[in-house]
Amino acid sequence: MDDDKIINLDDINYAIYKIGDWKNHYEVNQIGLSKEIPVTKNTITHIKFSMDEIRSSEFSVDDRKVNGFVAIALHLNPTVQEMELDDVIELEKNEYETILSELDNLDVLNEDGSVSLESEDYLIYKLEKNCHVTISIPANEFTKHYFDNEIKKIEKALD
Repeated sequence: MDDDKIINLDDINYAIYKIGDWKNHYEVNQIGLSKEIPVTKNTITHIKFSMDEIRSSEFSVDDRKVNGFVAIALHLNPTVQEMELDDVIELEKNEYETILSELDNLDVLNEDGSVSLESEDYLIYKLEKNCHVTISIPANEFTKHYFDNEIKKIEKALD
């Protein structure tokens, strides 16, 4: 197999996931709404960094400052839209702590290993910096197909 089709599991330029379910149910935290479960330590680190970035973003809702997870959930989730703002804020805090716990307790692949870009066992994203933002680009056809289907689901839900 070509070396350029193999990714070392300790490569910080890739995020690698399996398709699965989180242990807990989430309403606010979009990371917990995903079916993408990280399988490498670097991917978990990237997720934690992303969560902190979203949580540190501030938005005004009803003359109150809320973090990015609360703002996005209020905008996109009809269940959350029916809740009192204080309850949404408290739910986000609880979900954040629960997701951190889940992330810290996931079984991850050995960092000394590698995975083929042709694998259909894992979703593999190439991480690229664009100014201050990290962009996740599907790195293989399996991931691209999954990603395209997820985007279609989101677009349909927003219609």
